[in-house]
Amino acid sequence: MYLLHLTFVLFMRKILLAVILLPQLILSQFNIVDSAINLDVYFPIVTTESPTTIYMENTDFPVVKKSVNLFAEDVHKVTNQRPSIINNIKDIKKFKGNIILVGTLGQNKWIDELVQSHKLNVSTIQDQPERYLIQTIKSPFRKNQNVLVITGSDKRGTAYGVFSLSEAMGVSPWYYWADVPVEKKKEIYLKNLSYTSKSPSVKYRGIFLNDEDWGLLPWAANKMDSNIQNIGPNTYEKVFELVLRLKGNMVAPAMHEVTKAFYTVPGNMEMADSYAIMITTAHCEPLLYNNATEWDKKTQGEWNYVTNKKEINRVLDERVNEAKEKENIYTIALRGMHDEGMSGGSDEQKFKMLDEAIKDQRAILTKYMNDPIVDVPQIFVPYKEVLGLYEKGLEVPEDIIIVWPDDNYGYIKKVSNKKEQQRSGGAGVYYHISYLGWPNDYLWLNTTPPALMYTEMQKAYSLGADKYWLLNVGDIKPGEMGMQLFMDMAWDFDRFNFENINDYQVEKLTHIFGEQYTNDLAYILDRYYYHGFTRKPEYMTGDWKWNSLEAKENIKDTDFSFINYNEAETRLAEYAKIAQMATEILKELPEEKKAAFYEMVYYPLKGASLYNHEMLLAQKNRWYAKQQRTTTNELAAKVVLYHDSLADITKKYNNLLNRKWNGMMTAPGFLPQVQIAPTKKIITPKEGSLEIFVEGSNSEKTENQTLPLFSNLNKQSHFIEVYNTGKEPLDFYTTTSAPWLILDRLKGTVQTQERINVSVIWDRVPNLGQNEGEIIIHSSTEKSIIKVVANKQVAPNNSIYMPIDGLISINPTNFHRKTENGGIHFQEIPGLGYSNEALQLGNATFDKGYDSYVAYDFYVEKPGEVIIQTVMLPLFSKDKEHGTAYGVQLDEQDIVVQSNFVKEYSQEWAKNVMRNSAINSIKMQIDTPGKHTLKLHVIDPGMVVQKVMLDFGGLKKSYVGPKTFKFQNRKQE
Repeated sequence: MYLLHLTFVLFMRKILLAVILLPQLILSQFNIVDSAINLDVYFPIVTTESPTTIYMENTDFPVVKKSVNLFAEDVHKVTNQRPSIINNIKDIKKFKGNIILVGTLGQNKWIDELVQSHKLNVSTIQDQPERYLIQTIKSPFRKNQNVLVITGSDKRGTAYGVFSLSEAMGVSPWYYWADVPVEKKKEIYLKNLSYTSKSPSVKYRGIFLNDEDWGLLPWAANKMDSNIQNIGPNTYEKVFELVLRLKGNMVAPAMHEVTKAFYTVPGNMEMADSYAIMITTAHCEPLLYNNATEWDKKTQGEWNYVTNKKEINRVLDERVNEAKEKENIYTIALRGMHDEGMSGGSDEQKFKMLDEAIKDQRAILTKYMNDPIVDVPQIFVPYKEVLGLYEKGLEVPEDIIIVWPDDNYGYIKKVSNKKEQQRSGGAGVYYHISYLGWPNDYLWLNTTPPALMYTEMQKAYSLGADKYWLLNVGDIKPGEMGMQLFMDMAWDFDRFNFENINDYQVEKLTHIFGEQYTNDLAYILDRYYYHGFTRKPEYMTGDWKWNSLEAKENIKDTDFSFINYNEAETRLAEYAKIAQMATEILKELPEEKKAAFYEMVYYPLKGASLYNHEMLLAQKNRWYAKQQRTTTNELAAKVVLYHDSLADITKKYNNLLNRKWNGMMTAPGFLPQVQIAPTKKIITPKEGSLEIFVEGSNSEKTENQTLPLFSNLNKQSHFIEVYNTGKEPLDFYTTTSAPWLILDRLKGTVQTQERINVSVIWDRVPNLGQNEGEIIIHSSTEKSIIKVVANKQVAPNNSIYMPIDGLISINPTNFHRKTENGGIHFQEIPGLGYSNEALQLGNATFDKGYDSYVAYDFYVEKPGEVIIQTVMLPLFSKDKEHGTAYGVQLDEQDIVVQSNFVKEYSQEWAKNVMRNSAINSIKMQIDTPGKHTLKLHVIDPGMVVQKVMLDFGGLKKSYVGPKTFKFQNRKQE
């Protein structure tokens, strides 16, 4: 039933993909064709004879010149013809042929003339930041001379217009960074149009290059800026171009200790200026100063504002003076060295110090800036301990943008309350898809589900965070798709919603690799993000790291179970399936598309699969060693094979395209001396015994075991494993005590181990209620008896939950009824959570809960105790005035208030963010048999439930728990 439901969900996503996304792309962009019969309808960009000439002014901004030259290169990539670029037409009326006019309003005399002669209406973009107009005009200057105008309200608007046309021609923003190929055409025609871009949803949009030591830095040092053996202007030129093509406008440079500080490398600042990219900085870099590499403790003393204020302000003053002529966004306030907490004594002393630092830094800006201080872009990032000081009442001038950080794991710690929403500076968000730090790093693969990113950014955006969005992308690769989604949401947030968010990356990938792969890619990404959400690949080491010296003595298994719910094996099987699907696609693709697919799809999927196999098979090996199974050593060998295979595909990644990406990819983790997952080896005797493992059994004994309960409500099968502890093969045969028991193997010879699948023919089960039977497994020397219980139940109807083996497992979106009052809305979130569908208990914008709830009906055959377990997203309260509470109610009993709250940076918080869940349990009493109702009530805004379990004594130890089932029967109360 679960697989059928997943298939149905993916089918519906395909329908939504066609209905929701594609019309937006078609209607809002440009109609590009590679042949045109009617030139009255199409403007020729390139014909077989020649490309159309581009005109721009020498006096226009450097970024316009950059973008025009890159556009000419893009045309050449597509057609092998490069347009001429001219800037010296004295009289355009004497110019023969069509022309493309590119320029910023007020910077191109011929565009300005078209405006003045009312042949070009720019009222929709004039005086509005970063907007552009693309329009074809017939014979504006002379007869039979047509013009294509690309003009921006400002310099970035013009560049965005140029690159929008490049992308429409088939040049992806990722042509360099992900090697997305360009489809060749002999001719390019643009259907006549007048297109005006919308205003950007977010004012400042960009990325933070971080934790670059194991990817971007070695790659840049070897391939891009070998003269300085570091990250320099050649690397940044490619970064700035990518951000500009993605309609971003800012970059926070890399800033680790081994990386040369951005402003200390000649050419970096100038390169940013030439691409009109504003430089912003991390939360710990006040006024563009990187103390991680620029501050010298030996000569300058401690980075301590209490004891060394004068020296700190001196270097900040010098930096502002150095950078004052460029566009920058200045970080205000202080933290400690690099990413450490600030020094300064008690919280009261730190509070006073921070207040002084803000005033002093504002004074430095006032000293050097020509604009009033309220017009100078500034951000205040309440990261880690700074948030606590801010909440104690620290005054931040209201023209400064407050940038709310997430907790490094994708959960935003606070958003603007009603008072903060009135601040003139507004608010923004600092978000991670890569992180180095406690409790565990995730620097390797991007596994942040699109639905999680959208859920959190939608909450922030709806509460006023529309001034500044910064994404920590680590090394950029392999986070291409996460970065693309983030930047596109920042540009046009209204394009996205909960219904289409999971289809976005599918649409992007099928546009590159072929519509014939839509279904496969939808399934692949669904499973990739689901398993990456439940446990990131980097966290599959349990709660320990390879880079600790005592790792070998502190081996911990994950909580994924090989015993219950077929959990670990299902995870491995689905990873293997999507990796194989990706492998098949890779084989089928034409050569020119293979590198891009390898980087964007194959490597992340295959890498995640291989690492999960390495970790979980090592765990299985250690378990088998306790049982002395003959296959123990074979599993240890497979672990080595998976480890070596991961190293092999990583090496291949670095060697792609004549070693273009050499040094970029390191996996898993970031140390060169990565260890193989610990395994155990045993000495296998020649003659062993035939042993039995029964699904769900925690016992090492082979006799008197019981299979998990069979129920006609889900009609699942269970298994028995017959295994050998010696080298000599052993024979077995089976008998059963009941005609309704079906085994797929009745006898065999066991060299290592064999699995017997057991199912029930329910028409043969004689009685309602529990029917008992036995399976007897005979060997030459002994027999083992496995008990079987088949519970034949009659549900009151087909849309009510009933316990199966003492448990009800509920997908929270599958409620029977809902009641919404006071503007509260229950939002279903596909593609998120342990059920792969989560439910938001009321939108984040409401202020306080009303009598709003969802209801789940269930039926029990006898009274007793039940433990109600709710698996929540580990969200923070939206602000200090609210909490993380929701209510659980059984029938008409009192509502029991539950909360996600745990102290940040506590062990419980660490556990929650690593498993992406906050699990709450309450014990309640059911006094009568029959129908009952569970209600989840809204209390605090925006809480999200992933899964609900009603445990009547049947819940077994596992990680995600049993699969959930859905009924299609709901109504509004």
